[in-house]
Amino acid sequence: MSPAPAAPPRTPAAVVARTAATDLFGTRFPVVAGGLQFLADATYAAACARAGIIGFLTSNHFPDDASLRAEIRKARDLCGDLPFGVNIAMLPRSSEHERIERIVEVVAEEGVRFVETTGRSPEPYLPVLKAAGAKVMHKVPGLKYAEKAQSVGVDMVVIVGWECGGHPGPNAIGSIVNAALARQRLRIPYLIGGGIGHGAQVLAALAMGASGALMGTRFLASTEIPAHDGYKAALCAASENDTTISLWSVRNNARTLINETTRLVAELERANPDAGIGPLLPHVSGAAARRTYADGDTSRGMVYAGQALGFVSKPQSVAEIVEDLIAEFAAARAQLDACF
Repeated sequence: MSPAPAAPPRTPAAVVARTAATDLFGTRFPVVAGGLQFLADATYAAACARAGIIGFLTSNHFPDDASLRAEIRKARDLCGDLPFGVNIAMLPRSSEHERIERIVEVVAEEGVRFVETTGRSPEPYLPVLKAAGAKVMHKVPGLKYAEKAQSVGVDMVVIVGWECGGHPGPNAIGSIVNAALARQRLRIPYLIGGGIGHGAQVLAALAMGASGALMGTRFLASTEIPAHDGYKAALCAASENDTTISLWSVRNNARTLINETTRLVAELERANPDAGIGPLLPHVSGAAARRTYADGDTSRGMVYAGQALGFVSKPQSVAEIVEDLIAEFAAARAQLDACF
């Protein structure tokens, strides 16, 4: 019996817009799907890769080295020669309960090419990651933090504005201001995140000097996200008006869906703004979020989501979302071209 014919070489899809980000990651469209707490796994990262963007699986919720290593290897198997990355989230200050050093070592040992760091400065971990050949993108909630990250040697920064889900930082500065100021103050490539969920916004980010956009909320209802259908339905039913900021009293601002928990937390923060995290912790713990993802009940817990919920109207695959973004990008570009 003659041997089976070799598989044909991969033919990459046409690059829609070439930027420093698409060059760095080897993608066709300048959108990055950042880490999503407990939800960004190997299957999600691979869906992003096949759609022509890059996704980052989140590392911190894996309880040990072996489970993290297995997920990275699964992502590599699913992606083949397409790019994926690993997100490493750090608390603002180091904690004895953290596993950051071990996570960094596992990521380096596995030869992960792209790493998204967030939280405190990644400076102590850069030597290990760089020695392993990784490119490091650091996510920050303000331009001054981006300048600091630039000074310690990261390859790219992401600046998220006040509109973002998760933790937008202490200063209520929006994405459009961040984008234009970054053009003046940064020397390394940067992405803009926070409230970004439409292809026209991607074009606007490029026009202001960014190398692309980071999106999180836009992908939360994607079919590849491992969460209950009820959770996704609640996101699709929500609008840009349905989020709020909590945890301001402990300087850890968090944007989430408005629900019973956020109303209770708001009452506690107003009543005793100097009480610290203790009274709030039972209501804002990660365990509550895990229950929401599992049972779909978004009436309680901190359900992280940004103002880009205005662009989330139905469950779609990652590939469908990316194709919609590309079509919107093209339409906005044509409209802009018509002005000149």
